[in-house]
Amino acid sequence: MPDPFGERPLLTPAMTAGYDAVPEEERRRLRSYLEAVVAVRPASVHTAVAFNALYFGYDLAGDGYGGSPLSPDAFPVISLGEGAPVLPVGAMVCIATGSDPLFAEIVHKEGAHPELGPLGEVPIWVSGAPAGAEGPGRPTGAPMPCRRERLVPDVHAFGSALSLSSAQLLRLRTRRRWIDEDGHLVVDVRYPSPEAAQRDDLTAYAEHLLTTARDQLLNPYVPVSLAELVGGTHDDDLRVGLLGLLDTVRGVLYSSPALRTWGHYAMTRDRLAAGLRDRGPLGGDDLKSLVAAVEHAATPAKRRFGLSSAVTEYTAVGPRLRAFPGSADVLRGVGYAAAVFRANLALADAVRGDSDRGLFENGSRITLDDAFEGGGIWRSHHPGAAEPAGDPLVPAGRGWASSLAPAPAPSRSPEEGPEPEEDIEPVDVPLADDSDLGLGELLRDDAHAVVWRAPLRLVHLRGGWFPLPPEAVRELRCSPGLSRDTEIRLELDHTGQASADMAVQAVTCELTGGRARLTGITWPQDFFPGLMLDLSLPRDGAVIRLATTELDEPVRFGDRVTGHCFDPRVVTREDVPGSDRNGDTALGLGPRALVLRTVRRCGLLTLDGHALQDRSVLPRAAYGRRPAPAQVAVLMGAVAELFAERVLEPAVGSRDAWGQPHFPPRAGQPTIPLIAYRPVRQRVIRPWGGTDAGGGKLRAVQFVPGHLRRLRPGCSPSDVQRAAFREYCRRLGKADGWELPAGYTFVTEHTRGH
Repeated sequence: MPDPFGERPLLTPAMTAGYDAVPEEERRRLRSYLEAVVAVRPASVHTAVAFNALYFGYDLAGDGYGGSPLSPDAFPVISLGEGAPVLPVGAMVCIATGSDPLFAEIVHKEGAHPELGPLGEVPIWVSGAPAGAEGPGRPTGAPMPCRRERLVPDVHAFGSALSLSSAQLLRLRTRRRWIDEDGHLVVDVRYPSPEAAQRDDLTAYAEHLLTTARDQLLNPYVPVSLAELVGGTHDDDLRVGLLGLLDTVRGVLYSSPALRTWGHYAMTRDRLAAGLRDRGPLGGDDLKSLVAAVEHAATPAKRRFGLSSAVTEYTAVGPRLRAFPGSADVLRGVGYAAAVFRANLALADAVRGDSDRGLFENGSRITLDDAFEGGGIWRSHHPGAAEPAGDPLVPAGRGWASSLAPAPAPSRSPEEGPEPEEDIEPVDVPLADDSDLGLGELLRDDAHAVVWRAPLRLVHLRGGWFPLPPEAVRELRCSPGLSRDTEIRLELDHTGQASADMAVQAVTCELTGGRARLTGITWPQDFFPGLMLDLSLPRDGAVIRLATTELDEPVRFGDRVTGHCFDPRVVTREDVPGSDRNGDTALGLGPRALVLRTVRRCGLLTLDGHALQDRSVLPRAAYGRRPAPAQVAVLMGAVAELFAERVLEPAVGSRDAWGQPHFPPRAGQPTIPLIAYRPVRQRVIRPWGGTDAGGGKLRAVQFVPGHLRRLRPGCSPSDVQRAAFREYCRRLGKADGWELPAGYTFVTEHTRGH
């Protein structure tokens, strides 16, 4: 069985680039260990918890993290019913008890909204609502929203030496002062910003490790340090590498044939099968009852006369499980996390196997609406055939979206007939002032040359031209031998898909008319809107040199991957769906692409390339006129899907007396909901063993970072290895004095293969 402290480290540099970059042999070893971790942990295992086991060295023999490098005294302290810091799943905590501290690992987290009913009934607006929402259509205006959450701690994760006895735990649950009767923590969490409350689980955990638990992350006693894997301690390198490791762990869990996954959680198939065979509380029979209850929740009672109106019901899994007789014992401790996992998976399997994309034979449509609140909120709607059929297992947040949607138009009388369908052509409505977008910058104007820099725009790319600044125009007009409109030599310096015939081009220099520009340019195929261009015009006026600037390594910005410098504002504004060098139109776009295009084209634009769109005017901006109610519903459904997938995020701004939106919200102005496009700039790391930029073959040599290795009984490390470990600690920024822990040696970095 592979071991984090074994002969060969389980973590490798390739894993910091994500699952797709990891060779299959390394995946296989990692999969074997993680399958064993999932098998021995009593609850469903979250990706962050699986990462903890791998990174900090979880002992499968029963000691857990008891022999790990973790320092429990440094864990954040929390208590029942009080305010708590932001604690994602995977966080190590100290639960205050008034006597002996209770150390635990958070293995499950969900919303504990006070309006969830005892039978799982949910007010419509709660499903999918942002943190701190105060009512239907009323997002919080507070800059630091507060949300009530249920945290499920594993109080036995640190082995018997750091765990309380069963009698002590029973006494704590009975008193309900430090933990509740189920052994959980219900706390009010205040987030530093609305954006922080919307982070996905893995991003939130990465931020926790890089801030609150940074010393824990960079502890030199871990099997293989993240700093060693990425080759430094810079925050950007650590963040990208950490997210890559989490993606690798998630991919390995998803790919295991021995596991079933739901969201970020995993459980063995054997344990799931045993649970379905169980005829006790929350066993197979109760799960079948749960599925049937959700399926028929919205089915209206038969009426003798007339048609039944549409019915929508929302069911929260966690509270609904408590309504089953005898479930109290099953839902104590980490058993709650396992029960919620099994219930959600049973509902998902029923939707996959017994329905047509969520539409059941009884006419009801069942979809997951909120994956966080109450352990998961499922939406039952009847009749479901009239609703658009999206992915029923992608949380859509339709409950909250419906509280923001405009009131339906009054129904037409039978004499008037049905409302006519409108064929509305989508058009762009500029809502933000972009007069300074893409303006060039003069770098030098001296006796040798005029040098300037400007981003490539979509109109330049499509028209094959580029503007000239006044300084260059003045120089060209003074150059002997050049007429008003004449050909000039353009030399292109670009590393990419530029062919040899593009390196030197004869272009026209237009100096007359309303604007001065170079025309007749043939742009390379990999040029895109926002690419930064550096141009120089020597004083002899005979040639213009155009060059791109390479980055140290490729980066991903939104959907764009590039190895060259770019202007993030232009990329956000112009590198949108429906736009390329062959055209720029919204016609033919689906609702998701239309929403993305509208937010990026029409929203308020920040200096780092974020776009924020006033939600109330999104339909008007997307279609160019007031759209039909059905079009509005489809558009807002697409917004909910993009929110659930974290492609877009909800935000809060304000509106001034002239009707203009502002972000961040200004004091004294009414708040308004915004839709935010926040592209993340991430490094794209070329993994060891992968192909290089030139498309070379696989490398035969694999780099192995420095790491700790467990020694056989009776063995001890040499003085050379002790000295190497002290040097390793200094590279991590640790003070002198760190010594190898007993029973371990240090393996210096080396290469494997030839």
